[in-house]
Amino acid sequence: MITIINSPLWGARGATMKRFIGFIKKEFYHIFRDKRSLFILFGMPIAQILLFGFAITNEINNVDIAILDHSKDATTKEIINKIAASKYFIINQFIEKESDIEGVFKKGKVKAVLNFEKDFSKNLVKENNAKIQVISDATDPNTANTITNYVNAILQNYLKEQNKNNQQAYQMIPQTHMVYNPELKSVYMFVPGVMTIILMLVSAMMTSISITREKELGTMEILLVSPLKPFQVIIGKVFPYIFLSIINAVVIIVLSIFIFKMPVQGSLFLLGMESVLFIITALALGILISTVSATQQTAMMISLMGLMLPVILLSGFIFPITSMPLPLQVISNIIPAKWFIIIIKAIMLKGVGLQFVWKETLILVGMAVFFIGLSVKKYKIRLE
Repeated sequence: MITIINSPLWGARGATMKRFIGFIKKEFYHIFRDKRSLFILFGMPIAQILLFGFAITNEINNVDIAILDHSKDATTKEIINKIAASKYFIINQFIEKESDIEGVFKKGKVKAVLNFEKDFSKNLVKENNAKIQVISDATDPNTANTITNYVNAILQNYLKEQNKNNQQAYQMIPQTHMVYNPELKSVYMFVPGVMTIILMLVSAMMTSISITREKELGTMEILLVSPLKPFQVIIGKVFPYIFLSIINAVVIIVLSIFIFKMPVQGSLFLLGMESVLFIITALALGILISTVSATQQTAMMISLMGLMLPVILLSGFIFPITSMPLPLQVISNIIPAKWFIIIIKAIMLKGVGLQFVWKETLILVGMAVFFIGLSVKKYKIRLE
């Protein structure tokens, strides 16, 4: 016979447990009711695993290359067709003379040039030896190395097929030539990327809290009733930070040149003007974040987390954009850092002028105008 003791102690413990379970249920209710918490718990991990999974790769795909074929015989055509048939390369153009190579690289789209020697097929048959030059744009040393390795692999596969029925084995000697960065220094890749990240994050974060700070301090009402027009308020918020960010840019460039021995082949004036344009774009983006955020904490989180991952992964700073899936390539076009990295590499490493980077410059101008215009519109809505 079991006797159940109904003591006050058991009753108190039961009531405490009920309150504890009720508290847990309340927390679950708050979490599932809060869309922001749900996004952080489920949305961000899914987005990050997809982003990292697709963006982070050492492989290359759809890389644009140019062909300089001095021989124009059946063998070179067969090799070119094999290269074009691979998923790794796209034949962007055929060039006629070696003096065209520099202009092709300065335009920025072509990452490598394959240079077939004269009488390529004849040399291969008679001397069992033919030469092909692989000239790569080494402003991104990792991609340049990978391109060279992939071309070599395609050539070796071709030779393997040809040598099956030959008594004497044919040989091809790929001659590798890295332009703009012959020593394959990684600092040539990281300095432009790090400079872009610093300017983007610092500039955006500084201005992202400017209007939200006014809201939290209660001074927003003073701005709303002031005679200043919305456009003047936005420009007034951005203007002081332009000078502070320019100081940051100057310090970064000076350190890059004197500490990391980063060359500046192009115009320092053009580099400075492009840096100011990018700073204005980043500051305008920060102001836009500030106008749509309720608190400084929210604005800081959006500017930090919402900008850092896309800038690192989708700007072409570390991983080649052409190797990413098409949706990510499309998304990368709306990231200002992508266009600034193209500009800064072209000026510092290739020594190009505005005639080669005017498209990217216009894109940054358009983005700055768009961000400022949208910020003014959002601010006007608050006035109404």
